[in-house]
Amino acid sequence: MAQEGKKRVYALGIEGSANKIGVGIACEDGTILGNPRKTYITPPGTGFLPRETAIHHRTNVIGLIKQCLEESNLTPKDISVICYTKGPGMGGPLSVGALVAWEREA
Repeated sequence: MAQEGKKRVYALGIEGSANKIGVGIACEDGTILGNPRKTYITPPGTGFLPRETAIHHRTNVIGLIKQCLEESNLTPKDISVICYTKGPGMGGPLSVGALVAWEREA
């Protein structure tokens, strides 16, 4: 629990190393406040291609961030730190989380 007068620390994490893109928010005590996800599903018998998976992630990541903030009853200004998966995984999908995290910091 945060000390009186001290701002709580909230971390927003973006995970998109494979066919699933997920966004989570946790506070400093480890409580998960939100964790929505979307899964890219290919036709049976086919595999995941990095380009198509990255398109799926780009299409869904901002909506997932908005959903996660809403579930957590937070605003972007409440977020203390942004985390993202650096690897291992497919380069295209991984770059989506990295670019969104970097854009927020710019």
